[in-house]
Amino acid sequence: MRFSVLVETRLHDGIADPEGATIERSLPALGFDGVTGVKVGKCFRFGIDAPDADSARAEVDDMCARFLTNPVIESATVTVETADTLAEQGGRA
Repeated sequence: MRFSVLVETRLHDGIADPEGATIERSLPALGFDGVTGVKVGKCFRFGIDAPDADSARAEVDDMCARFLTNPVIESATVTVETADTLAEQGGRA
């Protein structure tokens, strides 16, 4: 079965985010006042073949722990959906 995966990463609280800070400082110069707490993360989208959603999720969790994220400074939110669900929403895996 084919699954669509979305992995969103972000830095843990207390970890410096210089990219987010630079964006936050730049926004007022572009006319966007009142924006605070800008954080920058990463997003990974991909398809994966697995027998079921639980197996797909376990494999993606392992990918995150071993390669996609640095668990010392980042956390990840993983979304796994059937590829059919994604197709109904107009996307592709």
